[in-house]
Parts: sequence; C-alpha cells; structure tokens
Amino acid sequence: MGIRMNGVVIDANDLDLLATFWSGLLGLEVSRRESDWISLGPHLALQLVPEQKTVKNRIHLDLVADDFAAAVERARELGAAPVDELREDLWQVWRDPEGNEFCLCLS
Repeated sequence: MGIRMNGVVIDANDLDLLATFWSGLLGLEVSRRESDWISLGPHLALQLVPEQKTVKNRIHLDLVADDFAAAVERARELGAAPVDELREDLWQVWRDPEGNEFCLCLS
C-alpha cells in the first residue's frame, strides 16, 4: 500500500485575499477555482471556511528564501506580518493576512 501527500490546504475566510497573498509570495498561478476552493499550482490550495482562525496553527509551511531580505520585503508588501525576530539566524515566524503562521527560512 502506497500513500503519498498530494498537497497542503489552507483554510480561508477570504479566498481572493489569500490567493493574492500566496500566489504573489510563491509565484504560483491559480490552477483551479470554485466558489469555495482555489488551487495554486499542483500542491497548495485554499479552502473557504466560515470560522475565524483563533489559535496557533498545528501545522505550518517552512518557506526557504534564496534572498531572505527580498522575501521579507515581498511578504510585507503582500500583507504578512512577522510574529517575532529572526531565530537562530535561520528562520522567522510570520502570519499571512488572515493570521495563518508560516516560517521564512534562510537557505
């Protein structure tokens, strides 16, 4: 029996807001769109949910940046905010425009 991961799905209250953010940050095109679902590329999707995010994510994306300073600038431009300072000179926790945590990591 083989099991493989197909992708990661992020809950969203505003699909267009998060699609603009994640596609802009990762350079992914919308590959599928429905009233309650947007796929970005082959392995990332956004799913419309009614509830607001209330606690820390139990899972998050680690994004490795070739140019950390440029990635930080782009994330800010798109509406993300850092949670804290750079840790161990390697990674920093951020929140997307709806509060979902992700890490920007140095390559």
